[in-house]
Amino acid sequence: MVLRLRLLASSLLGGGLLLAILCLGAQNLDQRPSLNLGFARSTPLPTGFLVGIALVIGVLSGGCSAALLVPRNEQLTGD
Repeated sequence: MVLRLRLLASSLLGGGLLLAILCLGAQNLDQRPSLNLGFARSTPLPTGFLVGIALVIGVLSGGCSAALLVPRNEQLTGD
């Protein structure tokens, strides 16, 4: 249980730090395309911000899935 919580906390903390750095770095970018979502268009966002959001979502989902898929025998040893 402790290993799962530690993995989950570290992935959430890492994703949050990446998101903070991304928001600070995407302040003054000039090219701002919008995405076609099928039913509507998104607001114009910088390309680097869109790629960065995909990276942050990948880090969060990968860390959370790794925390949930830890086998029980590894949890007992703590390593």
